[in-house]
Order: sequence, then C-alpha cells, then structure tokens
Amino acid sequence: MEVNTVIPFNKPYLTGNETKYIEQAVASGKISGNGIFTQKCQHFFQERYGIQKALLTTSCTDALEMCAILLNIKEGDEVIMPSYTFVSTANAFVLRGAKIVFADSRADQPNIDENTLEDLITSKTKAIVVVHYAGVACEMDTIMALAKKYGIYVVEDAAQAIESFYKGKALGSIGHLSAFSFHETKNVISGEGGLLGINDEQFIERAEIIWEKGTNRSAFFRGEIDKYGWVDVGSSFLPSEIIAAFLWAQLENLEDIQNRRKEIWNTYYQFFKEEEKVSLPMVPHYATNNAHMFYVLLASLKKRNEFISGYKERAINPVFHYVSLHSSPYFKDKHDGRELPNCDRYADTLVRMPLFYELDQKCVLNINSDSLK
Repeated sequence: MEVNTVIPFNKPYLTGNETKYIEQAVASGKISGNGIFTQKCQHFFQERYGIQKALLTTSCTDALEMCAILLNIKEGDEVIMPSYTFVSTANAFVLRGAKIVFADSRADQPNIDENTLEDLITSKTKAIVVVHYAGVACEMDTIMALAKKYGIYVVEDAAQAIESFYKGKALGSIGHLSAFSFHETKNVISGEGGLLGINDEQFIERAEIIWEKGTNRSAFFRGEIDKYGWVDVGSSFLPSEIIAAFLWAQLENLEDIQNRRKEIWNTYYQFFKEEEKVSLPMVPHYATNNAHMFYVLLASLKKRNEFISGYKERAINPVFHYVSLHSSPYFKDKHDGRELPNCDRYADTLVRMPLFYELDQKCVLNINSDSLK
C-alpha cells in the first residue's frame, strides 16, 4: 500500500481553546506568570493528583534543576538514576556537582531495576531519581522503603507520566519531589513547559523562593510580608501566563485526549500481539497505562534499523529512543565500568510508533506486515 502523505512521529493536538485563553491572558494585563491560568493549572495537579504543592515551570528540565537545588546537591554527592533516560534527568544534578551513579533497567521493561539499587547506595548517596518510562510506574514501594532506610530522597521524573498511577496513587505524588513535562510530544502540551511537584512540606516555602529568582516575591503578593528581596539562590523558572493559558486548554480536555490515546495504543497492541518478530510493552499489575507511547522491541540493532527503514520508505516515521547515558560521549569516561545490559538492549532494540490524537492508523497498520519481514 502506498502512503500519499507523510505520517510524522508526533503532531501537536489543539483542543480549540488555546488561542481563546491566550487572548484572555493578554487582555488581563498580566502575562508575566503566576496569574489566573497559572493558578488554575497548579490547582488542577494538587486537587486531581494529591500533590501537596505544584509550581509551573518553563520546562521539565527546569523542574528537575529546582529539585537539585532544593536537595542542596553539591560537589561529591551521589545521585542514583537509570542510564536509560533523557539527558535532562542527569544534567540537572551534574550542574550542581553531583556524581551520577547509573542503574540498569529491568529485564521485562525499561524502568529502573529496583532490585539493584541497594547495592549502589553509599554514605554519599543523596537521592534516587526514578523515571516512569512511557508513563508506566516504577516499583515505588521498594524504592521508598530504601529511601527511608538510608535517609535519602526520591525524585520522580514524571515527564511522561501524567494521569498514570501506582497502586491507586498518582505518579508524581509519591516521591519527595517530582517533575512533569508539557513538551509538544507529551500527552498534554504547552509547546515547552513543565511542573514541579512537592510532596514534602519542608521544601514548599523554599521552592517558591527559588521559583521566583531567589526572592520572597510570592509571599509579598499574598500579603504575608510588606516587601520582598533576595533571600536565596534561584532562577527564572516561572513561565509566562501565555504558556499557562495554552496548558489550561489542554488540561480541560485531558479525559478526551487520554481516551483517544488509549484507543490508539490498544489498536497497536492488538495488531502487534499477532507478530512474532516483535516483543510488546509490559505494564506491571501495580501500574496503569496512560498511553504516552507505544513501543515494540526488535531482536537486534540490525532488525530495529531495518524495521524503521521499512516504514520510512513508506513515509511513516517511527523512531528509536534513548542512547544509554553511561556510554554517551560526555559520560563514558566518568562511568565506573559496570555493565548495564538491559539498558543497552533497550537502547539498541526499542522502537516508538507514531502516536498522536489525530493519527489515522489505517495507513500505518496496513503496511506493518511488510516492514516486519
């Protein structure tokens, strides 16, 4: 079957109210941030997911950088995280001087292998950062128990994990801190954008200060102090009201967006389960699936490249995902030499299929068989 138009890996979906709300934000006379749309978005996360305090940020990367500052990460501190993740997970802590200790993925799915973590903990370990890959929960009970046992913090990189749960608890509400992404490839978007989730009260007041460039400006605007000034380190982490207005239009339509994405995910799953040459994603019994992505695993790097090429010849664009951070040009000389075989296997064999609200799957599925030969 010939495909006449290119099917991209991703296409941003607009609900219809984005420009309307942006116009409202502009008309309000306050577009610099922390206005009505910022408050709406933050309250949404607090009320729907049980996050104690939510702060919009300009990106998930910024939210992770705020986590590193809040945890007082400094030179010599060790932070454990998966090697199979996006570079921002590591960069946020490297920028504060941390030594990154990479952990392997599980054999049955790309999340961090919780059973390998205790052996990686030392007296210098300050935090464990978990990444809920594809919006599927890591095994949080084990990880939180380790954190309590050794007196360390847990940060949830929930970039892909909106509207996903672990044993009934929303992802992003379990660790001491969390970070979400609203990049255009995510389930709900604002172009670029993110959110810091705070689930430990000790961090709330300082987070607002860091968020507002190191000032107590937020307290001033609430009338809690009569003037504000520079009281801590910080940066310009607060996004404009225009970004928040766009995001609010998406959050209002979250259930519709999720229903459509799950429909597409389930269609893929039903098709690919009949194909012997690929392995399917595994969702553990303790986790839910938010349909952030649909991926398959091929038998080898060669087979994966052939799979992707077969689609691209027909103007369809699946993509591979992360390259192992422990073997990256920047970090390979800093890695301690441990082999991380599961991580490397996912880096070599995982393929993500196109998945977006307006995707017409008929064109994709009708040529799958040819691409799997």
